[in-house]
Amino acid sequence: MYSILYAAGASDSSHDSEEVTNSRSSLGRELAIPWLSNLSKNYISLRRKIVSRERKEKWVFKKTQVNRFNRLIKMCGDKLGTKATMELFDKFGRETGVKEYNALIAVCLEKARTSGDEEVALEHIAEAFTTFKKMREWGFQVEEGTYGPFLLYFIEMGMVEEFFFFCRVIKEGNRSSHSRLGYYEMLLWIGVNNEEKIRELFNHIAADDGDDDFKLKENYLLALCESGRKEDLMQLLEIIDVTRISSVNLVANIFQSLGRLSLESLAEKFLLAFKNCDYGTDDISRLIFSYASSIPNLAVQDSFMKFKSLHMKFNITPSSASYEKLITYCCDLRKVHLALDIVDQMFEVGLSLSIETLHSILHASEESYEFNLVGRIYSLVCRHDLKPNSETFRSMISLSVKMKDFDSAYAMLKDLKKLNIPPTASIYNAMMAGYFREKNINGALMVLKQMEHDDVKPDSQTFSYLIGNCDREEDIIKFREEMERGRIQVTKHVFMALINAYATCGQFEKAKQVLLDKGIPVKSLNEIKSALVSALASSGQMPDALNVYREIKQKGGSLEPKAAISLIEHFTSGGELSILFQLLEELHDPDYWVDGCCRTVLHCVRNKNLRSAVDLLKQLKDKFHNDVMAMEVIFDEVFCIIAESESKDLLQIGLALLQAMKDELGLTPSRKSLDFLLNACANAKDLQNSLLIWKEYQAAGFSGNVLTYLRMYQALLASGDLKSAKNMLTKIPTDDPHVRCIIKSCQTTYVRSPSSKVQKEEKKKKQNKK
Repeated sequence: MYSILYAAGASDSSHDSEEVTNSRSSLGRELAIPWLSNLSKNYISLRRKIVSRERKEKWVFKKTQVNRFNRLIKMCGDKLGTKATMELFDKFGRETGVKEYNALIAVCLEKARTSGDEEVALEHIAEAFTTFKKMREWGFQVEEGTYGPFLLYFIEMGMVEEFFFFCRVIKEGNRSSHSRLGYYEMLLWIGVNNEEKIRELFNHIAADDGDDDFKLKENYLLALCESGRKEDLMQLLEIIDVTRISSVNLVANIFQSLGRLSLESLAEKFLLAFKNCDYGTDDISRLIFSYASSIPNLAVQDSFMKFKSLHMKFNITPSSASYEKLITYCCDLRKVHLALDIVDQMFEVGLSLSIETLHSILHASEESYEFNLVGRIYSLVCRHDLKPNSETFRSMISLSVKMKDFDSAYAMLKDLKKLNIPPTASIYNAMMAGYFREKNINGALMVLKQMEHDDVKPDSQTFSYLIGNCDREEDIIKFREEMERGRIQVTKHVFMALINAYATCGQFEKAKQVLLDKGIPVKSLNEIKSALVSALASSGQMPDALNVYREIKQKGGSLEPKAAISLIEHFTSGGELSILFQLLEELHDPDYWVDGCCRTVLHCVRNKNLRSAVDLLKQLKDKFHNDVMAMEVIFDEVFCIIAESESKDLLQIGLALLQAMKDELGLTPSRKSLDFLLNACANAKDLQNSLLIWKEYQAAGFSGNVLTYLRMYQALLASGDLKSAKNMLTKIPTDDPHVRCIIKSCQTTYVRSPSSKVQKEEKKKKQNKK
């Protein structure tokens, strides 16, 4: 194991062998880490498997928001390797800051966490520790953002000895970290289920009540809040005076835990204590929100009622901040109507609403497809003298055009000017996008003229819409020239629009040549290639689309999810299922994977590949966690395409799939699925299988209804069993004129009149005489 550390140290320098030897010696002295040499590889492997299932259930390490720089560090770590990235940091020296080192440590630990090879995992741990050492060499103060990920890794892997060794190292460089390390120690003992050590910590808490120890208690308490250990949390809350806790955030975490664990009596006890000690009313209001919004299995409306009742019980006026947190909570759960009701109540008691919260409501309206709420939102803006900005109007106009209400969109545009808010290109782009969705080219061009009239310069998004909706090459050229004259930057969206426009015009070679443009940013090339794959596939150029896809794969890239779905949807070859399976493996987003898998199932059924279809349906069932209704929807769609076909072979596939559905997946067909199969039997004029499906209705427990009787009547007529059809007709109520019309239509289609039979026989005799 020491060789791994020495290798990590050697990678820090590119000097000659003597310097490397000295570096190894120095590293060996400073990182004489017995815990790595004694580490059991099998134990790491075992813990990794267990942790992969349990880590999200036990605790969450709250990292700072991932910014652009962190993504850059991760990219460097992935592309160059962590060692090479570390060498790059060495060249920068002291100019490299804490966030750079922290980002690299996070990359190393994540690689160790996800590695399936124990030796490789140990190498990554050593690299992370070497980076930690370099930070100290350069004189950086090691704070929680640096040491926290290490401790969480040791906790996740159950590495107790290693954990305490590292804690000693932390204390040497940061004496003030003592109380904070208590948080991680409690998580450790909870993680390895060491009840004896947990009891020791409790006894220590009960023995002393100094100021330093109180900070330690706070951190023990925070760990218990995150662990969900109800009895331990209740015991600790009996020992600690919560009103002494200095951090409002920590108290809010406590109230969230009280909500999750349904400890209402304790919550009310502490709320009373805070009120009696002159705690700020706004802070108490926040605590009530933290509790009410965390109660499990409680509808959002009921959470709101609990929020109101607790404020009334303790005679506390809800603060604007807590109201807005509640509104955001509703928006996150797509309960926009309730969010707007809460806004109304805020205004009734004289509170104001921030424009950021209003934007959350607008965003939630769009995400939940409740575009019609824009009228109510705009009314709030007008009646309560809110201070909207250009983004507010862009969102409202976007919602209006998605309802095809362009008159309201133009009215908002006029109001925008009355408020002296400068219109932006993004506002006009929203209107233009709406017209293009409706294929209203003239309307979109009218928006362009309005932009010119209002002296608003079109941006790259404007031209991406204009170019992407061209169906003539001369229009593409015209808009490109306008971009050049206006010195508008050609973004990735413009490149993708060019590809789609050329494909629409049938200029597939020119669509491919877009990739040769030297102005394409390297980081966007894969996305633009994916757009080309999608455009070619949807235009019927499947061989070319597959060639571009293979090129992406050969260069180590991956297809964008939407392009992968497009390729699956338009895939035409029946014998190359391996390509579809490969595309599915590359879809890591669960929603895209389900979409792609469903489309692949349909492809398998159309091409009569029953075994592959059943295997994929099994995967879908596992993905849905045996959600019967979700599987019913999928099977309904599968049997629908069988009903639409008049192929007897496809009917046999449908019947075999029905049997597999019952035997291998343990599912019962829905009434709709059986309706589709019965319709397919009628199309195929298959009496035997019509009777078989009729029995399936009874086996599934479905009582007969008018539509089912009509379908069976049609199947019997189509297959020539007139006697059974006549009996079935007696079961069909004929009060409804639509039913009588269907019956007549079936009889006209499938039953020949005597006169038509005579005419046919006479025609046949005449042909024989000739």
